Amino acid sequence: MAYDSSLDQQSFSKSWQGVTSKITVGVYSYNNGPKKVQISRELLDQEPGRPSFAKLGRLTKDELDGILPLLQEALTQLG
Repeated sequence: MAYDSSLDQQSFSKSWQGVTSKITVGVYSYNNGPKKVQISRELLDQEPGRPSFAKLGRLTKDELDGILPLLQEALTQLG
């Protein structure tokens, strides 16, 4: 079965923005399945006004400090 975006339900999404990137923590459920956490990174210093997505990879201490409260809040959404 191919991915169908209409079956993807977002129940939580918050972002932390640093100098060169924005990290978003979200909670999603696909086709009424179990809720799962998604963490994504957008690079902000690419073409002006056009952020690009990148692998999350490693986090700096500042990034981790920034998203830790978001992860804790997402955890409460998992039930």
